[in-house]
Amino acid sequence: MWADAVFEGGGIRGIALVGAIQVAEENGYQWKRVAGTSSGAIVASLLAAGYTAGEMHRFFHEIDFTSFMKRSGWFRLPGIGLPLQLLLKKGLYSTGPLEDWLAKRLAERGVRTFSDLEEERLHIVATDITSGDVLVIPKDLQKYGLRPKGFPVAKAVAMSCAIPYFYQPVRLRTKKGTYMILDGALLSNYPVWLFDAKDKPRWPTFGFRLISDKWCKPHPTKTLFQYTHALTKTMIGAIDHLAIREADAVRTIFINTHHISATDFTLSMEEMDELYQSGRRAAEAFFRGWDFAAYCLKYRPRYQVNPVHH
Repeated sequence: MWADAVFEGGGIRGIALVGAIQVAEENGYQWKRVAGTSSGAIVASLLAAGYTAGEMHRFFHEIDFTSFMKRSGWFRLPGIGLPLQLLLKKGLYSTGPLEDWLAKRLAERGVRTFSDLEEERLHIVATDITSGDVLVIPKDLQKYGLRPKGFPVAKAVAMSCAIPYFYQPVRLRTKKGTYMILDGALLSNYPVWLFDAKDKPRWPTFGFRLISDKWCKPHPTKTLFQYTHALTKTMIGAIDHLAIREADAVRTIFINTHHISATDFTLSMEEMDELYQSGRRAAEAFFRGWDFAAYCLKYRPRYQVNPVHH
């Protein structure tokens, strides 16, 4: 059965998304269109390229996530390195290592630019802080005078993953000027509306959302690094508590990530497995009660809908 999927961002907690996707695949769903923000964008891009949840699970067990937190040159000097990084680069780390890793994974499936994917297959959500707008890639790139199909997928995902202060903004250079792009979570962390149409839905759109029912450990704030780290965690964590309308909630798989925060890149294997299993448990509970026809009858009553198989 076809379905569309929208994945919320949440940094390292995105591992939990993979467990939920695995259960959806076990229930017979395949993905027609996918979209995501931040770590949700990573997952969406890998799905669009043809990777399965099982393959992504293996990737995330093999990755050294601390490799995405590298600094170089003067910025590694104790005492002055971090302030210099923030002052000159506007963020502690570059998204370069993440972009390079993802580019290699996508290239293994023949995907480099959006031209290598079917039309409307993948949507990446980022934030243009220069113009103050949500940026949906690739379709919004035309506004910048860029050719959407020729844009690198890994670059788009890196833009969506640029957590403020933690990662440096990605510069989008165009003939119109240079734009600073950051994490899509700033303006639209959960764009479940993205695939909604005015006419009758042919298949469901499922949302995958990361939540927490426990307090995280207190954030130390004595040093500049600790303060910046705490600010980042607070900004991203606050997104979890935003309410969504009922019609969206009933098609959303809410995944509990417990005490783990978005930038806990030093997780143990046990903690990563707990995230994965939490995603599985949430999806299993969701699909036991999911009924597409009943959803349409209540929330899209103008249309009589028959699920599309393939």
